[in-house]
Amino acid sequence: MANAIQAEAPPGNTGAVLVPKFGKGLRVARGAATRPLQQAGDMLELLIEVLRSAVTHPTGYWGDVREQMYDILKLCWLPMIISCTAFGFGAPGLQGGNIFLLFGIPERLGSFFLMASVREFAPWINAMVVAGVMGTAITADLGARRIREEFDAMEVLGVDPIRTIILPRVIALTIMTGLMDVVALCFGVFGGLLAAWELDANTNAYFGNFWNNATTTDMWCSVVKTALFGLIIGVVCCYKGYRAEGGPIGVGRAVNQAVVIAFAGIWMFNFAFTTLMLGLNPDMQVYR
Repeated sequence: MANAIQAEAPPGNTGAVLVPKFGKGLRVARGAATRPLQQAGDMLELLIEVLRSAVTHPTGYWGDVREQMYDILKLCWLPMIISCTAFGFGAPGLQGGNIFLLFGIPERLGSFFLMASVREFAPWINAMVVAGVMGTAITADLGARRIREEFDAMEVLGVDPIRTIILPRVIALTIMTGLMDVVALCFGVFGGLLAAWELDANTNAYFGNFWNNATTTDMWCSVVKTALFGLIIGVVCCYKGYRAEGGPIGVGRAVNQAVVIAFAGIWMFNFAFTTLMLGLNPDMQVYR
């Protein structure tokens, strides 16, 4: 048979056993297709366990949460400020401002930055910085603990590693990513102001157009969305670090996978969240 090979016969049987060549390929393809779904289910299970532990016993971990929040702020505030200011000045600022300049209305750049900064790039850049800086550090830390068998030792001693190690990190990432979004918004709009100055736009008109279009829904949705970005980063990075295997090489692989999955999860969630927000508030799409 063209699509089969002869395998060794079992003891006592002189006949040849035909094994399809493509059997191994099908198993590999099936594993590649189901593995992402299995990991997504495991991450959801970890999220439920973290939420259950946080709600049913809301004490005893806030000291660790505070330490993690300080580490996040210490490591992420400067890259986030520089990135938001530079991106606001370069991409939507100068390029968007040149379009408005063609029509002789560079001051309208302020209304454009409500969409560009508040709804989109400030939360996105904030989450990218947190995932790239703190998410990788958390994954590497938990992965190192896993290959040193610290989690196994904790379970033998009756200590829950999810509540002790993972829960404070997930809560800290959720809170701090949302809070830093306020700073990201300010510096994103400041980057747009620098672009407006470059285009000789009036400062008062820039801010006037911004606040004429800004709504309370825009502001709180931006903060809530970014906080949920932090939750996604925390769950994905903690899961990958907690399940790391294969020694130091496996830890490095887990770090790479955690960042890629976190980025993809943020992009998909951002699309769904923004679409739902604009669908429920169609007046927000009208510029005044």
